[in-house]
Amino acid sequence: MVYFFYGAETFQLKRKINSEISRYQARHKSGLNFGRFNFAQEQSFDNFKNFIESYSMFSEKKLAIIEELFEAASSTQKKFVNYLEVSKILKDEERFLIIAQELKLSDDKKKKEKYILKDAEAKELFKKLTGKEINSEEFNLFEGAKLEAWIKKEVAVQGGQMDGSAVKNLAAFVGSDLWQMQNEIGKLISFKNGQPIKENDVDQLVKAKIESDIFKTIDALAARQRVSAFKFLYRNLTQGEAEVSLLGMLVYQFRNLLLVKSLIEQGVPFYSLAKKIKLHPYVLRKSFEQSKNFSYTALKKIYERLMEIDLAIKSGQIEPRAALDLVVGEITS
Repeated sequence: MVYFFYGAETFQLKRKINSEISRYQARHKSGLNFGRFNFAQEQSFDNFKNFIESYSMFSEKKLAIIEELFEAASSTQKKFVNYLEVSKILKDEERFLIIAQELKLSDDKKKKEKYILKDAEAKELFKKLTGKEINSEEFNLFEGAKLEAWIKKEVAVQGGQMDGSAVKNLAAFVGSDLWQMQNEIGKLISFKNGQPIKENDVDQLVKAKIESDIFKTIDALAARQRVSAFKFLYRNLTQGEAEVSLLGMLVYQFRNLLLVKSLIEQGVPFYSLAKKIKLHPYVLRKSFEQSKNFSYTALKKIYERLMEIDLAIKSGQIEPRAALDLVVGEITS
């Protein structure tokens, strides 16, 4: 039997693989019939074939995990597709093959392809693996209601409780990076020690550690002070904060600035903004003050550019650190 687990969301993908391995190892104790093969390495296909076809001394089913198949040489991919076609493994209930593959999202709307596939062989391989003969499961990035639902479930799994407003804030601050999200949830649960997690807890523990520097960064960007902007951002990087998280906070705050600026230009007074924009009072005040340093047109342009860069990161077209440099460079130029 062959299973294909793939997608852009690597946290759930790896959790799925680990779950399948744990289930297998619980039933088959010897460990001699389990193999893991990285197809980006030489001789990987031959090693896999020898393993899956070798005779077993134990009455156990075999499980092979294949990783980075799409990073393999085109010749290796062709061999693998041919092996699936000529062997009996597709219907063999004594041998199980799991293909785990992270794929980068494509933003080329003209080609109407969801993922970046390097060549014709890779496209043929993807078509084969997502066909009816193979059990496939896709892991997409979570956004909006799906992301909030995942947060609630993960909080429960880790033994915690979280208010709805806190869930929404956490989703906004961290975004679709489930690796960081899991860590933030763990920290919040430990901090509350059995008590429900409130919106203010998320403000303090998740946002507050970088919020001050984010506001300072935006002030520096408005003043075209490139050195200062880099200083405030990179101070967080040296403390272990992820580039993606910092970019997410910039996107979040420029979105706030755009919303505030839009309402102000419509004649909405400051005291009425809170009714229209659900923001923490401190964030609303800072956003109101900072919006004065930008025109509505400039904010819209910056926000749209940030969204383009965010998509480029998710599709693998640019590294997060380079994206951070690009953001600062473009705004202060």
